[in-house]
This record gives sequence, C-alpha cells and structure tokens, in this order.
Amino acid sequence: MNSMRIALSAVMYLALSAFLCAQDRGMKPLLFDDLSSFQSQSGNWQIVGDVTMDPTVDIHAQPPVEKKKKKKSQSHPDPITSVSGTGVLLNKPDDSHKSHLVTNWEHGDIALEVEVMIPRGSNSGLYLQGRYEVQLCDSWGVKTARFSDIGGIYRNWEQNPETSYMGKAPLINAAKAPGLWQKLEVVFKAPRFDESGKKTANARVISTILNGVKIHDNVEIPRPTGGPLVNDEVPMGPIMIQGDHGPVAFRNFKYKLIGDLDIRLEDLTYEVHHGPFETESEVKESAVVKSGGIHALTYEVAGKDNQYGIVFNGKLMAPRSDEYFFDMVYGGLGSLRIDGKSVGDGWRGLSGSAPLEEGPHAIEVVLFKAQSWLQNSLSLFVSTANSYPVALHTFGSAPPGSNLVPPILIEPASEVKLLRAFLDFKGDRSQRLTHTIGVGEPDRIHYIYDLNAGNLVCVWKGDFVDATPMWHDRGDGSFRPLGMLQYLFSGPSLAVLNSPEQAFPSSSADFKSKGYTLDYDTQRPTFLYEYKGAEVSDKVVPDGEAKYFTREVIVANPSANTYLKVAEGGKIEQLPNGWYAVDDKQYFISVSSGQVPVIRRAGDLQELIVPVDTTPIQYSLTW
Repeated sequence: MNSMRIALSAVMYLALSAFLCAQDRGMKPLLFDDLSSFQSQSGNWQIVGDVTMDPTVDIHAQPPVEKKKKKKSQSHPDPITSVSGTGVLLNKPDDSHKSHLVTNWEHGDIALEVEVMIPRGSNSGLYLQGRYEVQLCDSWGVKTARFSDIGGIYRNWEQNPETSYMGKAPLINAAKAPGLWQKLEVVFKAPRFDESGKKTANARVISTILNGVKIHDNVEIPRPTGGPLVNDEVPMGPIMIQGDHGPVAFRNFKYKLIGDLDIRLEDLTYEVHHGPFETESEVKESAVVKSGGIHALTYEVAGKDNQYGIVFNGKLMAPRSDEYFFDMVYGGLGSLRIDGKSVGDGWRGLSGSAPLEEGPHAIEVVLFKAQSWLQNSLSLFVSTANSYPVALHTFGSAPPGSNLVPPILIEPASEVKLLRAFLDFKGDRSQRLTHTIGVGEPDRIHYIYDLNAGNLVCVWKGDFVDATPMWHDRGDGSFRPLGMLQYLFSGPSLAVLNSPEQAFPSSSADFKSKGYTLDYDTQRPTFLYEYKGAEVSDKVVPDGEAKYFTREVIVANPSANTYLKVAEGGKIEQLPNGWYAVDDKQYFISVSSGQVPVIRRAGDLQELIVPVDTTPIQYSLTW
C-alpha cells in the first residue's frame, strides 16, 4: 500500500501544475477598494482607479529640473500618472515613504494570480509567506533571464555555502514592456514541519506562469530569500510586497488557500469483459472473464491491449461535505457514476462535479476500448476548489507523459524561417485561419501573417512554433505559436469607409493576394496584395535588439476614405508621449510616419485606424 501511495503522489505531483493553473474555481479576490487588507504603512502605497507609466522614461533617470527666468520652476512630467478611484494598488516610494506592504492575513499553500505593471528601470518583489521572493522588475528585452529578472526566485546573501541559496532563474524571459499589465500566476507549497517543529520538507513553487508562459516547474526553495520579513520558516505567513526599491502597480489579485485532500477508494472491485464493445450496455451484458479486488483504478487488469471492457465498483470516502471535481482521461469510451448518478461520460475523457456529504459514496467507473490505435490508459483525479488533486489510479495506468507524442518543434537557425499552416486564432478552433504564414527570426521574435486578409494577427517572443498538430499522424494542418504570445485581431486591416460609423468588412471579398517577395540579404518577406484596384506592400521587421516590430504599409493609388486598422481592443487610449495603449494596456502602438490615427468605437470594442494616402504608413508594435 505504501508503494502505491508513493506512485500516486508522483503522478499527482506531475499533474499538479497544469491542473491548478488551468482552473480558477475557488479563487477569492483581494479587493483594492481600500488598504484594509494590509497592515499600516508609511504612505507610499495608495489605491487609485487607473495608472499610466511612460515606457520611454527610466524611473531612475529623470531629467533635472529646469528653471525659468522669473524663478519659476518647470518639472519634467511625472512618468507615472494615476486617476482617482479604486481597483489598482500603486506604490510610489520616496526617501521618507518606502515601507513594504504586508497583508493582515496569512497563508500556507496558496494559488494566486495578479496583474502587475512596472515602469522602466523599476524593481520590486512579492514575498510568499513574507519569506520567499518572486522578483518583479523591468526585464523587457533581456536575452538570458537570471534569478533577478521578473518571475525569478531571488537568492539570499548568506556567504556560508551551507546556508546560501543562489535563487532560480526563470526558464524563459516572458517579460512584457514597461508600462504594460503583466499577468503572474503562482502555485506555492509551504514548508512542512513535524509535531516538534522540525522542518520535514522545503517550500516549493509548484508552478509559475508569466504572461501565459510557464517559467518555473516544481522549484524547491530550501530557505528564505534575501530581504525577508523574518529570516525563519513557518507553516503560515503573510504576503509581503517590497516597497522600498521602486514604483509598481497591481490589479486583479485573486488567490485561494490550498490543502491536502484525504479522499480514497475502499472495497474496490473490478470485472473484466472481452469483446469489441460499442456501448456500455454491451459490456455489462457480456460474460465476466475475470474479477477481483484492487486498491486503485488501472486498465492493466484487462489482461489485453484491445477489445475489452472493465467495470469498477467501490466506495469513495469523502473526508468532508463539499463540491468535488472529477477529471478522468482514458483510451476508449468511459463513464463515471457517484451514488448511481452520472458525473460524466464520453470519448477519451470526461470532467464533472458532484456535491458530496462527508462519508462513503458508491462509485462506478466503466472503461471499454475497441480501437487498436488508441493508447491504453486510465486516470482519475479528484479535487475540491481548495485542494490539490488526488490520483485514484495506479502509476502504471497513466505514467506521466504516456499520452504525449514527441513534439515536432520548428526553430529558425541562422536565418529567417517561413512556415505555412492553419492558425486557431486565440487558440479557438472555431476561429481557424486557413491561409496564415509564420515568420520566425533567429533572434526569437516572431509573427504570423494572414495571407487571406493582408493582416498581422499575432506576435510573440521565445520559441517559434510547435508543428505537431500539422505533421503528426494524419495532422490537421495547424501549428501552435510558442512563447510569450500577443494576439492582435483577425480579418482585413485595409478598408474603404464611406462614413465614420461604417464597420470594417469581416470578409476579404475585395482582397486579392499576390504572395510575397523575399529580401535577398535578410530573407524577410514583403507581402503583396491588391485591394479595390490599389497595389499594397506590407513589411514587418524587428528592431535591432529584437524587442519590438515595425510595420510599413505602402498603398499605391488608394481610393478616397481608405483606412488601415492597426489595433483593436476593449479600451484604447493615447498616452502623454503620443503612443497608444491597446486593450487596456496589453500592448503599445506608435505611429512614426506622421499620420494622425483615429480611435473609434466598433460595437463592444475600440479600433485604432490610420487614414491612408500615398505616403507609407509606419508604426511600431511593442508588447
């Protein structure tokens, strides 16, 4: 039984990160209506309605004050501005106001997510239990991430090798540009102690995701990092946010306290049936070829690789009254019932929930498989909104990675790489774009262009693409961009608008692609198309440091009232420096060619459109 529990914990541990980070059930908001959730502070922390940070100004390199002749001083504009209201937590320290912010509640194991905005050159940190720092700083454009870059687990400053900790760098730098909102998701497991207070297990960051990219996976933290609230280790401690290093803002903070779940199976039996079953009733009506008792679910009792059915029955022991969530993956068809009621059924997997009272509940699991090409597997994880998932299957029934195929990863080598494929826009297959081309740079900055609409639809940094869906087995023609991803918008980007209210066309009926040409030296494409008699060339190139893209669109003989849409989002605003912050500060647009963009309402969204004449339109896209 002990060896089985070890195997189950190994499976659970490897599944833990994806399971917890993918689900938000049980999350509780930390409201920034006031500072009542925090201990008293010196005044550098405030609640505001919104904040804007100039991405071009280093917070530590402001120009000196200029004096006028009449002894009146003119200060350089503040690179950080805010508006009154609630919802945003802002730190603006100075020499006499620079205290840390500490919650008046404590946590052990916790899952949290928060959006953070950091000005250029600034530095802060979020301390789990007030002792283990997740670094927050401006790391935009850093090629090789270190422990001191955003999302890194900071080091301590002990000199003794036995007590020093050198920190942990992120797996990849997924930082956005300063002045943009960045989403951080962390799952933390507190250190464990026995009844005498002796530590039995180190703290761990189970998973950290920054801007949609996993940057930590099961990182052990043996001791407090530098600058802790208290330099000891405890079962419970508060959240602390560093306040003395530099400005920083937060919004949309959510968290949930997590605990272990002592749920288990008892009196579990199985019946094996052999045959090419197509329905569950066929399984149950056929002869039983083998039966017995077992401690956990496993397909291995079938005794063969194909054409079998298994019916498990037993008691599920619920440790408390709660809503329980079930996630089951298997090869073939399956079903799950609790107390005779269906939790779910289907092909290759199911998810469902059931409210259970404390105590025993009848459980039935059915699995049957008739397709030889399907891989054998059976796993069942159970959790509540505030617990880790518990595996109710054996290790051998679903070893980690057993359902994965080796990925087919495409990377640019020494020159630009072009790859045609389908793109599921924003990961949604119902929005599949069928004429896209991925353009990958050796400097790890990439984009996808829609050849069917003349539009830049997606940009990202990091690895290039996963072509497994396109080339594995029969394939479906699609690829997956990898890394820190920013979707833009789909559909045509060029249109003739006869009135300010006219919508951009959703189809590309007036669009005719003419392919692309390649620059001989750089191998970068220039896309060519025709729109209502106008000849268009469209080129996208990275800056010299591979930090952002510049796009140039040239339209020959455009019709009157032609516009180029360069962005859309829920909220678009012009910043004091002339840039445009798109989709509530998810990315920036800066038009450098002299045209004056127009922000307009389009249904529930806003659009940023640029009037077109024979002058080339140039703008930068920064994220």
